[in-house]
This record gives sequence, structure tokens and C-alpha cells, in this order.
Amino acid sequence: FQLQASGGGSVQAGGSLRLSCAASGFRFDDYAIGWFRQAPGREREMVAAISRSGGGTWYTDPVKGRFTISRDVDKSTVYLQMISLKPEDTAVYYCAATFRNTVTPSAYGFWGQGTLVTVSS
Repeated sequence: FQLQASGGGSVQAGGSLRLSCAASGFRFDDYAIGWFRQAPGREREMVAAISRSGGGTWYTDPVKGRFTISRDVDKSTVYLQMISLKPEDTAVYYCAATFRNTVTPSAYGFWGQGTLVTVSS
């Protein structure tokens, strides 16, 4: 069971990045996927999630209208498109999976390594 996050980098405020979470070793369609982030000195927070089918999505309020989560079944990959990035979006971003269709963070038990996003003002 593996989740591989990538796509992080350094951008200026207002810029864009697309994060990818490539899944392998499990049946991709059976799991909802979430993106989380952890900024220095702050607790990890859930940013977005997408249901097993891809038909349902959820976003935390600070990123609504700026982040878009999607999944490509053929590539077993979930994306997080981020636009209009702000310095407060700076964090290590993680993807995680759950067998349940839920936005309860504690349900996400399978984690990938993080990818760092740095937004400068």
C-alpha cells in the first residue's frame, strides 16, 4: 500500500501548483483520498477530500474557490490543483487514504510522505 505525493515547490503569492498523489498496491476505487497540510508550529489540518467515485468533494473554508481536488482512475492518481496561492498556504502537504467515504480526518489511516509547498509574499 503506497501513496506517493509530489509536485511541491516554491512559488510567489498568487502563483499556482498542482500536487499529485500516486497510489499503488491497493484497489484505488475502494478508497477516498484526502489532502492534509502541516505548517511549522501548527497542527495538521485536512484541506480537501474526494470520494471513492470522485463524485463528492470537500474543502476546508480557507481554500474554497482556490483549490480543486480530482482523481484519475486510469492513473490511480489524485490531484490537488492550487491557484491564487497565499503565504499562509505554506506547509508540507500529505495525501492519505481511507476505506470510508468520510471527511473525518481520523479515518484516514494510510499516509504518503509529504511534499513541501512554500509561498513567498
